[in-house]
Amino acid sequence: MGSQARGGDDMTATQALVELDDVSKFYGSIKALEHVSLEVHAGEITCVLGDNGAGKSTLIKIVAGLHRHDAGTFLIDGEETTLANPRDALDRGIATVYQDLAVVPLMPVWRNFFLGSEPTKGAGPFRRLDVPLMRETTRAALLRMGIDLRDVDQPIGTLSGGERQCVAIARAVHFGAKVLVLDEPTAALGVKQSGVVLKYVAAARDAGLGVVLITHNPHHAYLVGDRFVLLKRGTMSGSHTRDSITLDELTRQMAGGSELEELSHELGKTNRSED
Repeated sequence: MGSQARGGDDMTATQALVELDDVSKFYGSIKALEHVSLEVHAGEITCVLGDNGAGKSTLIKIVAGLHRHDAGTFLIDGEETTLANPRDALDRGIATVYQDLAVVPLMPVWRNFFLGSEPTKGAGPFRRLDVPLMRETTRAALLRMGIDLRDVDQPIGTLSGGERQCVAIARAVHFGAKVLVLDEPTAALGVKQSGVVLKYVAAARDAGLGVVLITHNPHHAYLVGDRFVLLKRGTMSGSHTRDSITLDELTRQMAGGSELEELSHELGKTNRSED
């Protein structure tokens, strides 16, 4: 992995924020992940690509503290660790934004922004939510990421899917995440909304976070990615830095490459035999 990052610096010069080294995960006799390695560095986006059943969800759950790995090494800031639960991951600076965002649609944007971390004012029976602080903090945090919502009082359910993803990214940055794990953030979005989300994914990287972008879309990955890990049926089928692979080659590897060539050959023979 000794290549050049976007800015030209040696990508291996800094200590990885998160590193999985030869990690495996089993569910009974089923091998969900086997011998998978990846690195997440500050100011970089590591893209994990694979089709359904490739092992992406299992990898997310390990990094997010939902599941423990069964073999290999999991390191945070160079220290070998095993996360006990998602709160442990958050305390270590790892925030995960899932595809099905955990929001309350009828609550305003600012209320969802602070959900579970609400500031209060007053004491004893006079303690109450500090609504003005939450409103202003939410507005300022979104603006710092370049997100200019019309009104933070509007129900978050009225925002587009892309806007909700952007709010979730800004929330993670505001609450001090060092590593941001994004689960298929553009999967259900159109071209324009996907572009907006990718813009803020890049903004999180530029703010110094290490980002893990889970996706099945090589074009989206290549737009923002610095490192690429390809999974297939729970194993690594490729690991590349940006300057070591082209979009065409990444797409080919993601699509199956030689398998597609074999299928094309078989279909060609079938079509010729029917003529």
